[in-house]
Amino acid sequence: MARVSAKQDKDGQLVLLGAAIRGRRVSLTLSQEALADYAEIDRSHMGKIERGERNVTILNIIKIATALGCSPSELLRSAGL
Repeated sequence: MARVSAKQDKDGQLVLLGAAIRGRRVSLTLSQEALADYAEIDRSHMGKIERGERNVTILNIIKIATALGCSPSELLRSAGL
């Protein structure tokens, strides 16, 4: 099976998810570095997630949502997914 990349995200769903993560992070006045630290994700990888450049695994969605104080479903819902 071929690996799915952000380049194959023709509907922009990764961009929507990234924007939802960034929006929640900013509303909590967290820096990208602080969120990455809380979620135990490399800061540069977090930046790529927020820009929709990475296909995020469910485990990372769970880590990010937990660090943002919400559930994964809330995060996906706020992205319109």
